[in-house]
Amino acid sequence: MTPEELAHIHAAAFTQSRPWAASEFADLLASRFAHLVGNTQSFALFQVIADEAELLTIATHPNHQRQGHARQIMAEWHAEAQRLGASRAFLEVAEDNSAAIALYSACGYTPRATRKAYYLRENGPNVDAIVMECHLIHK
Repeated sequence: MTPEELAHIHAAAFTQSRPWAASEFADLLASRFAHLVGNTQSFALFQVIADEAELLTIATHPNHQRQGHARQIMAEWHAEAQRLGASRAFLEVAEDNSAAIALYSACGYTPRATRKAYYLRENGPNVDAIVMECHLIHK
């Protein structure tokens, strides 16, 4: 997928906060630590450094939401992170994003910390980020 395709999906999916630009995706993809899984319906961009993986962003186009794509992409990026040597994974999520929190909890994530007023909201107060962790099981 091209940075432009990623930015298009991200912009469609992220309506409460600023979506990432194609140039930001291009910069991240240029890193040897960054990895991408997915397709034009849903994708995850993550990085693996040593034995830790971090989900940088995940997005499902609104036309394809509520069809199991995000859960499938979570499984794909976890498998790829494990293949690359990660034994645990981290992510952050806005505390007002109950659908994402439910997805991550169902995928084995538990809250570990809070970043106060981390997410900027155009029409309201900033929102805390919940940092979540999952232990990846090597098979």
